[in-house]
Amino acid sequence: MENINIRQIVVQGIFVVIGLLLLIRLFFMQVMDTSYVAMARNNAVREISSYPSRGLIYDRNDTLLVNNEPVYDLMIIPNQIQPFDTLKLCNLLGVTIADFYENYDHLPTLKGYSPYKPQTLFKQIPAETYARVQEYLYQFPGFYPQIRTVRIYHTGVAGHILGYIGEANQQQIDTSSYYRMGDYVGISGIERYYEKALRGERGVKYMMIDVHGTEVGKFADSQYDREAIAGQNLQLTLDMELQAYCEQIMANKKGSIVAIEPTTGEILAMVSSPYYDPRLLTGPLRGKAMAELSQDPLKPLFNRALSAYYPPGSIFKPIMALIALQEGVSTPNTYFPCYGAYKLGLLRVKCHHHAQCYSVQTALEHSCNAYFCHLFKICVEQNKYDNLEAGLRDWKRYLSTFNLGIPMITDVPGPSRGYIPGPERYDRMYGKKYWKANSIISLGIGQGEMGMTPLQMAHSMAIIANRGKFYYPHVTKPLVGDKDNPYIVQHKVPIEERHFLPVIEGMRRVVTTGTARLKGVGGLDICGKTGTAQNPHGKDHSLFAAFAPMNNPKIAVAVIIENAGWGYKIAAPIASLVINKYLNRETGGSLRGLEYKMMRLTLMYRPRIDAPSLEKPKEKVEEVSDDDIRSQFFDGGIEDEARAIQNLALPNPSPYQQPAGPTLPGVSPTYTKPDPATTPPNPATPSTIDPPPAEETPPPQLE
Repeated sequence: MENINIRQIVVQGIFVVIGLLLLIRLFFMQVMDTSYVAMARNNAVREISSYPSRGLIYDRNDTLLVNNEPVYDLMIIPNQIQPFDTLKLCNLLGVTIADFYENYDHLPTLKGYSPYKPQTLFKQIPAETYARVQEYLYQFPGFYPQIRTVRIYHTGVAGHILGYIGEANQQQIDTSSYYRMGDYVGISGIERYYEKALRGERGVKYMMIDVHGTEVGKFADSQYDREAIAGQNLQLTLDMELQAYCEQIMANKKGSIVAIEPTTGEILAMVSSPYYDPRLLTGPLRGKAMAELSQDPLKPLFNRALSAYYPPGSIFKPIMALIALQEGVSTPNTYFPCYGAYKLGLLRVKCHHHAQCYSVQTALEHSCNAYFCHLFKICVEQNKYDNLEAGLRDWKRYLSTFNLGIPMITDVPGPSRGYIPGPERYDRMYGKKYWKANSIISLGIGQGEMGMTPLQMAHSMAIIANRGKFYYPHVTKPLVGDKDNPYIVQHKVPIEERHFLPVIEGMRRVVTTGTARLKGVGGLDICGKTGTAQNPHGKDHSLFAAFAPMNNPKIAVAVIIENAGWGYKIAAPIASLVINKYLNRETGGSLRGLEYKMMRLTLMYRPRIDAPSLEKPKEKVEEVSDDDIRSQFFDGGIEDEARAIQNLALPNPSPYQQPAGPTLPGVSPTYTKPDPATTPPNPATPSTIDPPPAEETPPPQLE
């Protein structure tokens, strides 16, 4: 009997354990595992995402630049599709049967595909097309619309700043709980930097459906629905009139212009040329336009203002002077002799002939190489340093406070830190303890291994204009409620304000009597510095950095024109025109002739790609010789130039131009090369720029 009772207990225990296991399994299936709930719900309830309206973008004057336009995605739930008239649906959509089956057959290959979940069959169907489809949609079970918005750009300029949006890639989907397949995300520019603020929050609603997939009512009285929250609007700091002017003047040139308001750090204009029309990268032609832009050998998608860095040349000399003054190794009246070169032993760093420099003001005025080589040497070889490496590190530390050689803090993605070499670089080049100050003396005049971006150059000018105080450069006004915004905090470089006064006076003399003497800008009170960046791949680059007015600075500008050579003949005049445009809004007097010449100056002949045709021209980009450049200037006098301007349309403001609106016909690709019939005769040297008392400082030559 005892054995029988034990067997009964064991058998009962086994059944109890099996029952418990079944109950636990049912609990996990019905409560913990939501996949079965989702499968059941998909047969009775349809989840419809409600996409928020992306935030609008305005300029500093409240002009609308970017808004949204509704479009529709045609969605399907594969297991709910019943036999339908394929030809009729294709006619309604305006697509071919081949296109339909190509899209349909591709769906199962997508990651995350499920026959029970909605899939996107066709994207961005225009509202007028969807209106035709909607009337007959009941005849196509398993098909339903999903409303979205696409970006509409009301301007053809500032493409590098505005950026563009595109579909989220798989990495973004895998690393974010927000994005799903087919969602749009900012790819570049402020669309990318402010993605989280612009995108808003997705909403959702649940609809009951019948066996035919037809919506029959709301699920649970919409208590589980969630409204979409629109993205925040942005207001840019850009002056779009100035931005368009800068792009217009940079047509047919490679380079960059950056303009900053010194007292706030707000970016007024940022141009990288060649550039592109932001309207090309939206709508159904986006893919083809992107392919054309990506394959362009001049790289219009590359933002030179942020990511390209150049040897700053002589525009670095004001910073070198400030460091020397702060370190106490020189005074405003320190004298260093110059006899056509900086000489020490066999070393020669050539300089142009000019009057002797008995102060830092005259050294800046004449851009004396010897003077600033001496400053650099005594800075890094001070007795307070144990060795040269310590001196160079301290010099580099000063430059980092000007945001040189470190990651640039700005709200436009993609800035380069430039490059400021340290002792490690020269240990690799020469061997540890086998180099001296004279080995790297070219750093004192902005040459050698040093590199600065156009944004860093303009930012440095803003710091000097503001006597050492600065805000990080930014292109967007602070968002509402953003208390931690880094662009509203003022910073200061570790240089006393009194040291800025002689440096600024020297920069004023550069424009009035020195290496960048200009006509017609007296009322602007410009302080600036010319420069020539050495280019191992061709002609040197023309640089000029400045700010104005001297005692109440409102704008700081850096201009870099690649392969132009003459800092005082090209970059400096363009900078003066940009400053005048911002301060006075109109170009008058002698500046009209200068504007005419700079607008028509061509440093490259290149085709323009227009949308929607986007045909690729067969002709290649043409190089421009020195004789070609000189022939574009003529000696007709300011009055003759002013009359010529009245009869001449200024160059197209963008190498890439798209007609406003997707329905307008395309224009065949054309060249922006000036028409010989409208080019004034008798080419000669520009008459609106006084030649400097001596040639521009040549690149240093180490012997």
